[in-house]
Amino acid sequence: MSGSSDGRAFIGSFTSGGGRGIIAVSVDAATGALTERGVTDALADPSFLALAPGGDVLYAVSETEEGAAAAFAVAGPGAEGGSPRPLGEPVAVRGSAPTHLTLFAGHLVTANYGSGSVTALPLAADGTPGPAATVLRHEGSGPHPDRQRGPHAHQVVADPSGRWLLAVDLGTDSVRISAADAASGAPAEHGETVLRAGSGPRHLAFHPEGTHAYVLNEFEPTLTVCRWDAAAGILEPVGETPVLPEGVETESFASEVVVARDGRFVWTANRGHDSISVLALDASREKAELVTTVPCGGRWPRDLALDPAGRRLYAANEHSGDVSWFDIDQETGIPVPAGSFAAPAASCVIFG
Repeated sequence: MSGSSDGRAFIGSFTSGGGRGIIAVSVDAATGALTERGVTDALADPSFLALAPGGDVLYAVSETEEGAAAAFAVAGPGAEGGSPRPLGEPVAVRGSAPTHLTLFAGHLVTANYGSGSVTALPLAADGTPGPAATVLRHEGSGPHPDRQRGPHAHQVVADPSGRWLLAVDLGTDSVRISAADAASGAPAEHGETVLRAGSGPRHLAFHPEGTHAYVLNEFEPTLTVCRWDAAAGILEPVGETPVLPEGVETESFASEVVVARDGRFVWTANRGHDSISVLALDASREKAELVTTVPCGGRWPRDLALDPAGRRLYAANEHSGDVSWFDIDQETGIPVPAGSFAAPAASCVIFG
């Protein structure tokens, strides 16, 4: 999103919670304001979305007990477009409650929270996903009496080199690392990084330099700083930083982590505390210091997204049913409220 040209974004929402499904919006380049272009409720509970590199196919998980993923035709960048159009029927992921997805080595990969597994769906030439080629089932548990009785894969993300797939598992306090199989391209297990017991890692984000990753922990509002060796596919924890000030008594569950385009700041979304935390990174990229927190503009911020220009943050506030956006002070990294868009049961925002 640059110059005077408007951009576009897509909002996912929980249909079981009153959401409208997937909302396509235009993004005003000057103000950041969102305007609806179209909507589809063809998929139940599309809680997370991903866009194909060409921008013409949108993917979504169906966070249901049965678990599925689906593809939608969407207009290319700069086109008027409208409602996303389903490309075939949803495809079963052979896992329950998928919460996240990404594209990796010719596959659509989902993180299945309920079953604690990762599924790879091969993509056809037209971008549509086929039946599951591989299901990697995690094993293990953690000390939390209710939520760590077994594995709960919460996020899958490719590293900046594109060689590795990382799966963040909240149930086992670990990050699983896979490489693409030489023959099929499907992810094959490579290694596992164990984090502090009971931390409940939810999501991670890479530094733009590709040398570090930042893991956000849900059970305790902290950020684990890790070194990333892209040559060997090794993630090494080197420190942990609180994302909320001392003395906060409100029960809070961290949800999303975003790194600034210039690598100077990290932002996290905090449900319960209903805030966005601002952390400053030092020159080594290994020390994060909490600068401040600001209200998220609603209640229960499930997702946080940075616009392509790196100048605005968008928070998907699930319980208040809106997406709020903020102008980022480029010197301090502090988000300044700028507007809001009604989106019942909002779960995520992506740009493209």
